[in-house]
Amino acid sequence: MPNNDSKTNSRNDANKEISMSADGPSAGHSFVSLLKIGLAYSTFYLLSLLPYRALYALSDFFYVVVYHVARYRIGVVRRNLSTSFPEKDGDELRRIERGFYRWLCDYFVETVKLMTVSRKELLRHVEFRGTDAIEDSFDRGQTCAGILGHYCNWELLSATGLMFTRHTEAVVGLIYHPLHNKTFDRLFIKMRQSMGGVCVPKQDILRYLISFRRQNLMNIFGYIADQAPKYQNIHLWLPFLGHETPVFTGAERIIRKMNNTVFYIDVERPRRGKYIYTFVPMTADPNSLPEYEITRRFFAMLEQTIRRDPRFYLWSHDRWKRTRTEFEKEYKVEHEHVIKK
Repeated sequence: MPNNDSKTNSRNDANKEISMSADGPSAGHSFVSLLKIGLAYSTFYLLSLLPYRALYALSDFFYVVVYHVARYRIGVVRRNLSTSFPEKDGDELRRIERGFYRWLCDYFVETVKLMTVSRKELLRHVEFRGTDAIEDSFDRGQTCAGILGHYCNWELLSATGLMFTRHTEAVVGLIYHPLHNKTFDRLFIKMRQSMGGVCVPKQDILRYLISFRRQNLMNIFGYIADQAPKYQNIHLWLPFLGHETPVFTGAERIIRKMNNTVFYIDVERPRRGKYIYTFVPMTADPNSLPEYEITRRFFAMLEQTIRRDPRFYLWSHDRWKRTRTEFEKEYKVEHEHVIKK
């Protein structure tokens, strides 16, 4: 039988180290910086004390401001929707557009709520399916990876570990790209880690995974794998929502190196305030698959999820701003490295 006390202590130590790495030393912050952090934290904390019903009423107000007044990234959203769904008429596209902005405002207040919500209350709003398969992998001594897109509220996945019954010591983590605004970066780390999950900056993930392996500490990390890579990081183009799309392949490289059991995380939002997260097995033997096959399968599955209900995808991200024509004009690939011509 595993020594759960020992492993729990190891996990706590790992979480503390991750938090220190992500936050940075407090001595590096000026008084003004600390004041900004304190004011922002106090504001978000007070907001998080509101009940869900009040937060959704606030979200309705934000929707009017963001969509009808500020018109936040409306050009990008409309271009992405019209080119992704050329078969839909204008009325249908506007319905999706309005639904997207309503969800985006809900996403914000739901994430803020993580600062103070109890685990019992949160579990009334989320449902996890397929977590037994994760623990089955842990039973075999194999760590896991979950691949997901910017669909529905990905922040709530930090509560996945609450479902574990045989491996309560396992680390549940999210790889993230640190925000340029350090105040909001620290705030989002705190919110994301409130349910026991951990945030690891993407540049540090391999180091932590190797450390966890040496400690024999089971873990599952989520890879949000649908970002738009810079030209220098493009190694693969795939068809996605009617576009020739440059995609990141780094998640697959790490998954193969760590020999993870891989899950696609499908998300549904049957009603406001309710999310269902389903861990769909992709493979327990990633190195048996052809190169980039995991990435190809992920984007095919993500497209199916989006087409089921397009309102909940992050359409405000300018995902197709880089084209293959421009790439081939300015860059070339030599020995698997992208270099400027």
